[in-house]
Amino acid sequence: MEESTSREKILKRVRNALISKLDNPYPNVEFESPVYTQLDDTLDVAFAQEFTKVAGKFIYCTNEIEFIENLKILISENNWDNIFCLDEKIQSLLSNGGIAFKSSEKDFLDINVGITRCEYLIARLGSVMVSSGQKSGRRLNVYPETHIVMAYTSQLVPDLKDALKKIKKKYKNKLPSMISVITGPSRTADIEKTLVMGAHGPENMYVFLIEDNNITS
Repeated sequence: MEESTSREKILKRVRNALISKLDNPYPNVEFESPVYTQLDDTLDVAFAQEFTKVAGKFIYCTNEIEFIENLKILISENNWDNIFCLDEKIQSLLSNGGIAFKSSEKDFLDINVGITRCEYLIARLGSVMVSSGQKSGRRLNVYPETHIVMAYTSQLVPDLKDALKKIKKKYKNKLPSMISVITGPSRTADIEKTLVMGAHGPENMYVFLIEDNNITS
């Protein structure tokens, strides 16, 4: 009996295709091989190269004292006077180094610099993974004109998959409601294909990478 509708014809072809078993045309595909080639450089060098490619500003520090010294120079050069920080560890370093900062909710709208930590640094992408599980919360990564990230060498990972594995292990069954990857300062070229920095977030982004000899911070 001839099929009366196009739908029935299509369904018959689908059934016939499911019944017919064909040999795999690509039997030698290696699905376990890594997607990317192996990084040629060390993780810190690879991250610095990729991060600066996307207009990020990278500063390497041998220890936390050097972090404070370099931060003081940066503050002086840019005349920053409204620095905001909610992370207690960073607050302690800033206080011991004589760097003034604000942390009150009433001062939030007036800030021009926010200092946070991060979850991980993704070397291949030059990206910074942050989450709402950190002391700085959601807003401090996107609101200020300048976002400064204090990170440690032990937080470097090769790829995004490694960062996701680590963050899952860190928080177990209580994953943060927001996990985000930041790649350089905010930018857009939607309007007349002209690149505009700081369109949807910070115009400047700095990463201070501190050597910690694989001691988790």
